[in-house]
Parts: sequence; C-alpha cells; structure tokens
Amino acid sequence: MAGGWPLSANAQPTLIWLVRDLPPVTIVEGPQKGQGVLDQLLPILSAHLPEYRHEVMHVNRARGIQMLRAASLTCDPSLLWTEERARYVIFSTQAFAVASNGVSLRRRDQATMAPFIDEGQFDLQAFLRAHTARVGATAERSYGPVIDEQLKHADPRTLALHYGNDALGSLLQMQRLGRLEAVLGYAPEIRYHALQQGIDTADLAFYPIKGTAPYQRTHIGCSNTPEGRQALQRIDRALRDIPQQQLQQAYGAWLDPVMRERYLRDNPTFFRDAAEP
Repeated sequence: MAGGWPLSANAQPTLIWLVRDLPPVTIVEGPQKGQGVLDQLLPILSAHLPEYRHEVMHVNRARGIQMLRAASLTCDPSLLWTEERARYVIFSTQAFAVASNGVSLRRRDQATMAPFIDEGQFDLQAFLRAHTARVGATAERSYGPVIDEQLKHADPRTLALHYGNDALGSLLQMQRLGRLEAVLGYAPEIRYHALQQGIDTADLAFYPIKGTAPYQRTHIGCSNTPEGRQALQRIDRALRDIPQQQLQQAYGAWLDPVMRERYLRDNPTFFRDAAEP
C-alpha cells in the first residue's frame, strides 16, 4: 500500500517513506490509522522538502530492510541504529526517544515465569538459557543492542520469529493460545495490538528487560546511496527547524501516567547523558 502528498508537478525525484505498523509511532491499520506520533511528523517534514515527491509505503520489517538495502531512494522514519544496519543505511543526526522494548507475559503465567523476574525486570538471557519456554519476536527487527545480542545466540527452539505484516498481533494470539510464553515489543505497541486482537490487556503484564536502558533512540534512516545521503542532509536540516516538544507530548499521551511523567522529565537528560553509537 502506498500513498503520497501532492506537491508540485516538477517535484522529483520520489522519496519513498517506509512505514510499518508500530503503534504509537506509526499506525497503518485500525480506528487510529494515521494518528501515530511520526505519522504526524511526515507531512510536516515533507513540507520542508518540496524538492521531492513524497510517497508512503506500508511494509513489514523484513520488506523494509530489503528495500533499504536496494539502490533506491528510501527512508524509514523510525529506525534503531545497529552496527549491521550502518553498513547500508545512513542515519539522521537528530533522534526521537521511546521507552525501551520489553516483554509481555500472561498474568496466569507469572508464577511459572517468576524465576526470570528480578526486581520488576525480566531476565531474558536466563529465560532463553532455560530452554523451557518460547519467546515471540518480529523477524528482522532490532530490539536494541542488549536484546539483539541475546536473541542472536538463542537456541532456535526457544525463539519464534514472525515475518508477517501483522507479526505482533499474530504473536500475541499465539501467546493467548499458550503456544508462546513471552512476546517482545514496546509497552504501548503491545497494548494497542492486544486490543486490536480482542485480548484483554488486564490479562497481560509488561516487564522491561534486565540490562537495557530505559529509553532508546529511533532515527530516520535512508539508503546509503548518493541520493539517500543527499536526501538525509536535507532531512537533518529540516529536523532542526521542527519543534520536538509536540512529538514528545504526543508520544507521552500513549504511556501510563507514571511512565508519561517520567518520560517527559527524563527526555532532555537522556539525550545529554547517553552516548550515541
């Protein structure tokens, strides 16, 4: 699926924005379609880049990575930096902070999962080493350096990777049916998809992953081609002119009240204290 904003007839070349269903950052289906935090940014950003024709393409994570690797002018507005991706993607200087990925458990399984819960955090590494249960994850997605490293060394029998367009929704259904014990994702993302799947969010418990930072940076990433590098220079300049407070408030509205207050308070400190990759 693709859509574009009409600009001038001479607005060439076409810049393709790769958008995946990642509530509350981007929402491509459901009653709040197009109301994600970065959904609101893209039309503003496109207005700052009138020399391009902007086209939005809805893709899953695997397809998005495939397109970023290709020799085309494509950009992803919500990409985590990884060493592997830096080989074929050029990343924006400015970033957007989100609460880090964690794990969803069924409340009925909390007693069974208790050995892996330590001071309110989930010990994913111990869980994977136990070989007694499975965790669901979206294929080709980065969950941050700590989680990615643990998944990379996991026994395939303990890891269920999903490649579909509605990967997280399908994984949550598998968890509901008892075929998975844990599912990885962002807290508001899991809550959104659970509601879309008719799953009572009161039946789920969310835990941050032991050893991870409380927040993660997402960047705009473009194909590392001459056209992509030129576009990203323009994007970086445009981002400096777009106030970030509105985006932060929009994202915070999706968090529970305690997490929201902490996020809005910690945001400036996070960018000042945390080192860029």
